[in-house]
Amino acid sequence: MQGLHLTADLYQCSCDSALMICADTIAQLCRSQTDASGLTLVEDKWVKFPEWQGQPGGVTGAVLLAESHLAIHTWPETGNVTIDVYVCNFSGDNSAKAQALMDGVVAAYAPQEAVRQQLWRGDIATNGVGQYPWVMEQLTENAAFGFRAHNVQRQHTPFQTLEMLDTPSFGRVMRLDDHFMTSEGEEFFYHECMAHPAAMAHPDPQQVLVIGGGDGGLAEELLKHNTVQRLVLAELDEAVIEASKAQLQRVHNGVWDDPRLQLQIGDGMAYVDSTTDRFDLILLDLTDPHTPAGSLYSPEALQRMRRVLNPGGALVLHLGSPVFHAEQVRALSQTLKATFAQVACYGTYVPLYGAYWGMAVCSDSLQPTAVSAAQIDERLAARGVTDLQYYNADIHGALFALPNYYRKLVLA
Repeated sequence: MQGLHLTADLYQCSCDSALMICADTIAQLCRSQTDASGLTLVEDKWVKFPEWQGQPGGVTGAVLLAESHLAIHTWPETGNVTIDVYVCNFSGDNSAKAQALMDGVVAAYAPQEAVRQQLWRGDIATNGVGQYPWVMEQLTENAAFGFRAHNVQRQHTPFQTLEMLDTPSFGRVMRLDDHFMTSEGEEFFYHECMAHPAAMAHPDPQQVLVIGGGDGGLAEELLKHNTVQRLVLAELDEAVIEASKAQLQRVHNGVWDDPRLQLQIGDGMAYVDSTTDRFDLILLDLTDPHTPAGSLYSPEALQRMRRVLNPGGALVLHLGSPVFHAEQVRALSQTLKATFAQVACYGTYVPLYGAYWGMAVCSDSLQPTAVSAAQIDERLAARGVTDLQYYNADIHGALFALPNYYRKLVLA
C-alpha cells in the first residue's frame, strides 16, 4: 500500500472574498477541480464558522474521494488557507491527478506566497521490500525519463515552482518547474564543462558575469581560477539561492563565502543594460529557451550581452539536447553565428538531463579549439585549478569533436 500526501500553506491570498468565507463557493471550486483532475468525488462536507470580533468566519471542509480526500481550511482575517490532498496509489498511480488537483485549487486562491510539501506514504522505503516512486521529466511529447525520489519539498516562489528531493542515484536534487536542474552526485558533468573550456581558452579571465546559476555550482568552478578577481552572479529568484545554500552544499562547496563573489538579485538583463562594467566571460546558466527564460536567448538580448564583453571575451551558454531538441539547437546556433564572429559548439552527456547536451562558446575573437592540450595543462597548474572530476586537457579538445548529426545541425 502506498500513496502521495500533498500539503499547501497559502499566505495573503488575493482571490475573490467568497473563496474565503462562502462554503458553497469553496465547495464548487473543489468539485470542479476534482472533476478536472480526473479523481472521483464521493461526498463532501463544509462548515462555515461564525463571525469573530466583527470579522467573517472562515470555512473548513473536506471532499471524500474514491482515491482518498481533499481538505481545506480558510482564515479570512489573515488571507491564509491550508490545503491537504491525499491519494492512495494501490490500484493505480494517482500522483499526477493529485498534483493537478492541488495546482488547480492553489491557483484559484492566488496566494502571494505558498509553501508546499510532498510526502510519499506506505511501502516505498529502500529497505529491499519496496522502492521509492518515480519522479519524471518530459523531454518531448514522445520521450521522458526520471529517477526514484523521496523526501520531496515543493514551494512556489514568485517566479517558479521549486522542488528539492532525495534520490538514490544522485543524492539531493533541485528541480524548477518540473525540470531537473542540478544534483549533488553529478553536478560536475555540467558545471565543469560550462565553466572551464572558455575560461581556459581565455589567457587572463578576471571579470566574470553569470546570469542565473543560483545553485552556486558554476560560480564555484569559475572561482577556482586564481585569475578571476570578481564574479557577479545575477540571479532572478532569491529562493533558489537560499534553498541551494541550505541543501546543496556538495554543489556550491561554500562559494557564497568567497569575497570575489558579488550577488545581484534581480533581472539579469536589467543588470546588463544598466552596468558600465565590462566582462571577460559571460555565462548563461538558465532554464531552457522554451521556458520563461527564453527572451534571454533572443538576438536582441545576445547583442546587449555582447556590448558588455571586453575585447577577446566570450559568452557561454547551453543549447539543449541535439538528440531531443534538434530544431532548437539548429535555430539557436544560427542566431549565435549571426551575432558573434566565432561560435564553437561542443557537448557532453549530462546524467541528470538524460541526454547528450549541447553548449557553445561565442566570441568575436576567442577560439577555444586553438588552445593546445599542453597550454591547458600549463594554465590549470598556473591558476591553481584542482579538484576536477571531469575536465582535463585531453577532454578540452574532445568536447569540441562533434558527432556528425550534431555537426550537421550547427553547420546548417
